[in-house]
Amino acid sequence: MSTFIYMVRHGDSPKEGNERTRGLTEKGRIDALRLTALLRKEEIDVVTSSPYTRSILTVEELAQQIGKEVLVFEGLKERIFSAEDQRISDKELLPLLEKSFSNPNYALEGGESNADCQGRAIKVLKELLTIYRENKIVIASHGAVMTLMMGFYDNKYDLNFLHSTSKPDVYRMEFNDQELLSVQRLWTERVGGN
Repeated sequence: MSTFIYMVRHGDSPKEGNERTRGLTEKGRIDALRLTALLRKEEIDVVTSSPYTRSILTVEELAQQIGKEVLVFEGLKERIFSAEDQRISDKELLPLLEKSFSNPNYALEGGESNADCQGRAIKVLKELLTIYRENKIVIASHGAVMTLMMGFYDNKYDLNFLHSTSKPDVYRMEFNDQELLSVQRLWTERVGGN
């Protein structure tokens, strides 16, 4: 039997505020309810999340509806782009992402590289695949982290892929033990109402 990982990128969140504690916008809250309805049909067994508020809030209702707690993993947090806990502006972030995806070891002072971020996130993913083998597992995280985890298995999940994702977004990954078999995007404009 297969194990299914549902990679969830968190919903829309305010542009300002602390990286860890920013919540969801009104659009983000509405989309989280749509996401819950979509994933309820998948018969999810386990719900996990980054420790960041916006990720937890994106899947919290799903966890409640299926009678589970959101299991929080520090290793699923957003990539640390700088020493500060404040959000980096899109103007600053885009060139940083371009450098990071062309050189996986590139990092700003006090930040982490794509390679470091991928390493810590993949460690969590591999543990989940082992512990919850043959289950359906939601992983709520962030665009860069999700892309790096997916890119570990297939390099087509790169910066262009990251730019093509939405907030929220959902990809169902099918695994046989630790081997990726297939990926299917579940969140669409029709389903998500984006």
